[in-house]
Amino acid sequence: MTDIDVVDSNVSVYFIFQDVQKHSVHTLVFRSLKRTHDMFVADHAKPVSLDETRYSWTRLGEPSLWSNPMQCYCCMQNHICSYCVHGVVLRDLYNAVYCRSPGVALTADTQIHRNPSEGGVHAMALALPPSQARYFLSDDSLLEGGGTKNSSLVARKAPTMPKPQWHAPWKLFRVISGHLGWVRSIAVEPGNQWFVTGAGDRTIKIWDLASGKLKLSLTGHISTVRGVAVSTRSPYLFSCGEDKQVKCWDLEYNKVIRHYHGHLSAVYDLDLHPTIDVLVTCSRDATARVWDIRSKANVHTLSGHTNTVATVRCQAAEPQIITGSHDSTIRLWDLIAGKTRATLTNHKKSVRALALHPRQYTLASGSADNIKQWTFPDGNFIQNLSGHNAIINAMAVNSDGVLVSGADNGTIHLWDWRTGYNFQRIHAAVQPGSLDSESGIFACMFDHSESRLITAEADKTIKVYKEDDTATEESHPINWKPEILKRKRF
Repeated sequence: MTDIDVVDSNVSVYFIFQDVQKHSVHTLVFRSLKRTHDMFVADHAKPVSLDETRYSWTRLGEPSLWSNPMQCYCCMQNHICSYCVHGVVLRDLYNAVYCRSPGVALTADTQIHRNPSEGGVHAMALALPPSQARYFLSDDSLLEGGGTKNSSLVARKAPTMPKPQWHAPWKLFRVISGHLGWVRSIAVEPGNQWFVTGAGDRTIKIWDLASGKLKLSLTGHISTVRGVAVSTRSPYLFSCGEDKQVKCWDLEYNKVIRHYHGHLSAVYDLDLHPTIDVLVTCSRDATARVWDIRSKANVHTLSGHTNTVATVRCQAAEPQIITGSHDSTIRLWDLIAGKTRATLTNHKKSVRALALHPRQYTLASGSADNIKQWTFPDGNFIQNLSGHNAIINAMAVNSDGVLVSGADNGTIHLWDWRTGYNFQRIHAAVQPGSLDSESGIFACMFDHSESRLITAEADKTIKVYKEDDTATEESHPINWKPEILKRKRF
């Protein structure tokens, strides 16, 4: 701003000032107004009213008093317009010209008026009050009362739950007694002729599925049998229990032919890989172990959970192993590397049940806080199924999209898989002679025809449910209201 010339350091210093550019009072006042506007315009809580005296309603070739950056509706860029015509745009769309960036000269091409794009018009109209947005819309897009019917200008509605698919209600069909302890596990054989149960009386029992009659009892475990599985590739039955043992039974001789040693505590669940000869078990020692069925070798020890691993599931596609734990996490495992692919930490309580959809590439997990649905292979969260306010011990899903959850208090909830709508709740009476506190569901499973649901319960019984063939959508309508979906991300 100044030039300094030192003549003599001991005597004096002379300052030679340059000429200061002089402005009119009119210009200085408007500059002060502009600074004041820029200071307070950031207060978004109090919208600035559109005052026509603030704008210079200029025509082509007339420079604007305002040179602050604005978003042009035609080029959709923020820049200082040399020839600002936003005032004209607001008043009369069809006599307007496009604004130009600084340094663009007026030529025969640049001053030719072109109709703005539809997106530009709507973007500008959305930024204006309804009374002025009218100027941006043709008469056929106006509704009575000054509103618009254009979809881009109509306020979006909150997402609502889609109408669920109708499912026939399920009813109790048969109650099977025979075990002397809590029935903890179920498995149906591939031919759908019989099913297996394991219980707290340390026995494994085989039942005829059609009649419900006992066919065979197997003894060998010295504590509660917590898991059973029937192989689809060989005549083998696998079982595990709280005695830390994992056994392979040959059903042709009804004898144990292999033991799988390695777990340091009670084994809570097991599952067979659908395509290769691999068995996966999970235990209270916070690990899951992968076994070669034939050689009995411990192929992998899947460590990472910090508490009891309560449930395990296998599938042919990646991730081939999924575990749920009392540390409230779900882990997706890489079977080849024996390492974790992903850890799902959304649950806040122990995860005791998992269910794989037979047709979709999705998973449901059950906990005391919620039932959650996920997509594979990365475990992306889909939605919560809220309402089963109990400790969920077991879940099963069939091809029709019926998800069943069984809880510690003896209640069974049936859900529509796609929408998460709870279409039925069941609480069957306990077996005569049992206490009401012995009402609990420990395992549930659909048979291979998916027409029967089998549950293992704390009153020492096995209950079989089937769909009500006489029910129709008219006799059992869906009690559904399009509730606004809450954005639950966890």
